[in-house]
Amino acid sequence: MSGLVVVGVDGSASSLAAVEAAAQEARWRGAGLRLLHAFLWPAMHVPLGPPEGGARNMVERLVAEAAERARTVAPEVDVSHTVVTGEPLTVLEAQSRAAELIVVGSRGMGGFVGLLVGSTAMHLAAHGRCPGLVVREQEEGTGPIVLGVDGSSAGAKAVDFAFAEAALRGADLVAVHSWTTWNAPLPAPQDKAMPFANDPGTLAASEERLLSETLAGHQDKYPGVSVKRKVVHGGTREALIDASRTAQLLVVGARGRGGFSGLLLGSVSQAMLHHAHSPVAVVRGIGGSS
Repeated sequence: MSGLVVVGVDGSASSLAAVEAAAQEARWRGAGLRLLHAFLWPAMHVPLGPPEGGARNMVERLVAEAAERARTVAPEVDVSHTVVTGEPLTVLEAQSRAAELIVVGSRGMGGFVGLLVGSTAMHLAAHGRCPGLVVREQEEGTGPIVLGVDGSSAGAKAVDFAFAEAALRGADLVAVHSWTTWNAPLPAPQDKAMPFANDPGTLAASEERLLSETLAGHQDKYPGVSVKRKVVHGGTREALIDASRTAQLLVVGARGRGGFSGLLLGSVSQAMLHHAHSPVAVVRGIGGSS
């Protein structure tokens, strides 16, 4: 833990919502807050104009105003701000190496109409070196933290993050695990001459057990966190999107059980970034990959 929360700022409504969320996160964690704007215009050979009225001066004011908003939300937090020349994706990914959390808005100034999540949010979810929080413009809810659990080793970091976040926020935790006969492991038949088969009753008990085992150690570590377990026979995306309707935060791993080797962001985490009704935290596995 570095004691630093980083938030990307570009002046959009989405990024201002991210600034407020990042200030809250820094307050809960007792961490410092760094506001960052990646300034591309010099690299694109756009004239900056005189110091008083140039493009960089405008950006500096934009970031300073966002910093004042952060101080209003969390006056006790040490807030710093900086403007860096460089490509935003590269700059934010580099900043994530020194942060314990990086926060961005779901869509920035250059976002295309109709897209629910922009390239910066998707890139950080896939490549960031710390957990990434993606925030939409709407006001944050007061419901539970929802955690998607698949029992994979890659998802273990997401479970850690969700419990710690629930403890910081004083929130309840709803752990959601979904399964179908297509994604559940096949039990061995008693008669070796018979083919493998999935018995629905046996599978349901097995999936309940998987969820309980995944949460057990964390509940001992965070005894003050109230946990509700929810096992759903159905699609993962649908179950998590539905649960996010009343959540203050949805936490998922970057890639889970069944993910293809080499992919940095799985289909479930991508779907949550696009369609969840709450802010989404994407947590990559051990070593910055999953």
